[in-house]
Amino acid sequence: MTHEAVRESVIHYWMEKADESLASSRAEQQSQRYHFAVNRAYYACFYAASAILLREGIRFKKHSGVRAAVHKNLVKTGKIDISWGKFYNKVFENRQMSDYLELVKFEPDQVEEIITSATGFVAELKKLLNP
Repeated sequence: MTHEAVRESVIHYWMEKADESLASSRAEQQSQRYHFAVNRAYYACFYAASAILLREGIRFKKHSGVRAAVHKNLVKTGKIDISWGKFYNKVFENRQMSDYLELVKFEPDQVEEIITSATGFVAELKKLLNP
């Protein structure tokens, strides 16, 4: 396999993980496990962003690196609207709260909004794969 073919396989893998994470997020929401739903919604966005950045030859090991690159390489270049950058910040922060802070509670309507927006974010990034 060529280097390019391997990279394309990894990009495809990350996008599959994004779709699986969205499905998992919905399942967690339906089971009223809202913290896990928020976590999976964030990971759907993280995987999709990682795939798009890899397409551009950029790879990170830390979540903060992906977050910064979403703004630098996707928002500032006009590839995605600034509203998607703001959403990525929001979903990142919600996941941080969900995973690391005590006594955080998410309301059903809040989780619905997060999942709906995460679905839109992933769809927006998929457009960048096939311009």
